[in-house]
Amino acid sequence: MGGETNTDWAGPLAGIRVLDFTRVLAGPSASLALADLGAEIIKIEPPGSGDETRTFPPMRDGESHYFLAINRGKKSIVIDLKSEEGVALAKDIAGKCDIVIENYRPGVMDRLGLGYEALSAINPRLIYCAISGFGMTGPLKDRPSFDIVLQAMSGALSVNGDPDGLPTKLGIPLGDLVGGINGPTAILAALHERHATGRGRLIDISLMDGLIGMLGYIAQLAFFNGEDPKRQGSQHPNLVPYGIFPAKDGSIVAACLTNSFWGRICRALDMSEYTEDPRFDSLEKRRDAREEVNELVSVRTREKTVEELSARFEEHHVAYAPILGVTEALAQPQAVARGMVVEAQHQTLGSIPIVNRSIRFPEDEQPIPNAPPALGQHTGEILADILELPPERIEQLRVAKVVA
Repeated sequence: MGGETNTDWAGPLAGIRVLDFTRVLAGPSASLALADLGAEIIKIEPPGSGDETRTFPPMRDGESHYFLAINRGKKSIVIDLKSEEGVALAKDIAGKCDIVIENYRPGVMDRLGLGYEALSAINPRLIYCAISGFGMTGPLKDRPSFDIVLQAMSGALSVNGDPDGLPTKLGIPLGDLVGGINGPTAILAALHERHATGRGRLIDISLMDGLIGMLGYIAQLAFFNGEDPKRQGSQHPNLVPYGIFPAKDGSIVAACLTNSFWGRICRALDMSEYTEDPRFDSLEKRRDAREEVNELVSVRTREKTVEELSARFEEHHVAYAPILGVTEALAQPQAVARGMVVEAQHQTLGSIPIVNRSIRFPEDEQPIPNAPPALGQHTGEILADILELPPERIEQLRVAKVVA
């Protein structure tokens, strides 16, 4: 790397326009990922309260924490899709877009006249990403889904929690957020393909498929053993020691991936005599002696504070971490150095802190993301600049309550 960075660079998806029919979390997380990469996101919201998450408490001056969290860098236009004129406007905008994303139940967009067949007939280059709980096919395709439902049905919930208690929902709503991972991945692949074919395509993203795909080695373990993997709490099914250990003033995470890490942990905790102990000198032996190994480690960690353990683990290159609360995590030196929290100007709230993009391109620096939009903030701009409607036509649409 060398030379000056370009601070006016929107990102690698600059020039790509996305028509965003999504609401709540799974779909908006997908369009957020594209916004972070520099795409222009036009978020269509219904009249009245807009995206449902605009009403989710807690609120500040009428703005929801939930909506603010997942809609940075987007533009909001209010269109009544229950009216013929509103559907016609949406179609006109789709004709000038590269990508459409929606996360309604299968069939809803077709009934509105805004499904893939209708929009691709207008714009054959359009990439249309449909995100739903169970996908466009199968016996559950019409069933409503929420994050906890998807966690339960994918098997993810069954392996999370304390071994002696009930399964515990993941704190992060991964059942929904997987849409923000698989959706953009498929869209970017389809964009690449379009360079060769000149045509877009339909993408079918099932959130349950996505969570099943994330089972990874847990699924393979079930294939190997022919039985359900057991809940391990914060521990690993095959790696020991691995998890949360008590300290004099709290607790700390430490992880042993290989025998070399076992030696590092032993030296850090002044128990080097166990490094070559034949009872614990392999992954399999430590796994089979899980309770004994964990107790050996816990006895030593209880003798020191989290700060003292951190210093010892740092010295001996152990994989470790203090357990930070969210506010502490956002303020930690690494997050500050990476600029993970920035100030953005919101139309209603003024200057607000928001989480920054999590992907960086060192040779160029993207500007700070725009704050999440107020409801309908960009309606006039989109109608005038993209559809090139004259002021009198825009006013007619407002009076008729087709737009707001």
